[in-house]
Amino acid sequence: MHHSISIIGLGYVGLPLALAFAKRHFKVVGIDLDSDKLAMLRQGTSYLTDVPDCMIEKAITEEELFVTDDYRYIASTSAVIVCVPTPLAPDGIPDLSCLHQATARIGRFVTEGMLVVLESSTYPGTTREVFMPMLEQQGFVVGRDVYAAYSPERIDPGNRQYGLENVPKIVSGLTESCTRRAAELYAAVFQHIVTVSSTETAEMAKLLENTYRFINISFINEFAILCDAMQINVWEVIDAARTKPYGFSAFYPGPGVGGHCIPVDPLYLQWKLLEHGAGSEFIRIAEQTNHSMPRYIVSRLQGLWPESGVTKRRILLAGVAYKQGITDTRESAALELMTLLRAEGAEVSYYDPFVPSLRMDAEEERSVLLNEHVLHHMDCVVIATDHAELPLALILEHAPLVYDTRNATKGLSGKARIIGLGAGDRLE
Repeated sequence: MHHSISIIGLGYVGLPLALAFAKRHFKVVGIDLDSDKLAMLRQGTSYLTDVPDCMIEKAITEEELFVTDDYRYIASTSAVIVCVPTPLAPDGIPDLSCLHQATARIGRFVTEGMLVVLESSTYPGTTREVFMPMLEQQGFVVGRDVYAAYSPERIDPGNRQYGLENVPKIVSGLTESCTRRAAELYAAVFQHIVTVSSTETAEMAKLLENTYRFINISFINEFAILCDAMQINVWEVIDAARTKPYGFSAFYPGPGVGGHCIPVDPLYLQWKLLEHGAGSEFIRIAEQTNHSMPRYIVSRLQGLWPESGVTKRRILLAGVAYKQGITDTRESAALELMTLLRAEGAEVSYYDPFVPSLRMDAEEERSVLLNEHVLHHMDCVVIATDHAELPLALILEHAPLVYDTRNATKGLSGKARIIGLGAGDRLE
């Protein structure tokens, strides 16, 4: 049984995982190269919405979590879990630079009997093609001297129903003994372990989960555009359809899919398919639709002022995180909306209770202090993220016009005129 573990990467995946093991009295070494993160953790301060300060303070004080940027400490642990970023490069090719750097550093300190697990989202074959050579270069035999496995992270930031521990954990190793070791490790934290026959299967399962969501969300966004054209309310259509007790899963429109996983993982799969002389038309079309949504919303806003469009209009974006209840703005459609609106001559500011500041075009921007005065001076408020903490009553009472991309104002009213994405509203 493993009683000490290293977690490489203390972001949205790695930090909750480190704390989950620490809570079960593992000695956890958390490794991250971001000095600001390490400083906050050492002070018992969290940078994630889902992780309260008290959890970090307890783990640090009781010496169950030690954080550092020095990979040498992994030699004192029996298992290593890698949770580093695997983004897309600007040309759409998977960027595994962080993973390659991490594995190179890990390789210098691997010890006999160590288990190394990859959790980062990636294309099928990565564990075998990246991890196995790294271990073999040290003279180890995988499955006998050291063990390697893949277990896709399934964390959903902001989800209060399904946390890290009660979501089934998919696990597969490069050999049967690797799978057994990894399943044993994760069983200390997760309630249900699902083992599959190969690391490629586990890697592909994660891509299927997120490609499924990506395609269906993109489809419902296209459906919302069709409903606008036909002056039918897509939200009412979905509510009606979801009363069917079988054969229908509800997905909802929005300004575009954001975050690190859903808009990225399908393109990892597409890239790997092209290597095999194949490709997915569904993924290609879904990507086009997803990227078109901010432009479509801008066109609807332009239509609200037929003579001048949004030029010189004061527009406030309510919410810039990619989804409700979190601080993460990665791939957020709201940021693309901000860029497009400014390109059309609009004066754009934002309010987000979870994002006090952000960088746009190398400039820092700050969330406005939302009050009656600010709202009265806006031409339009665009609800881009449906945080529960948005003061909707204040907005609807004092803003002249609200464009709601999330159906957040359903059942509410005020002095503001409300236009909804996919609601089939006339713009005249």
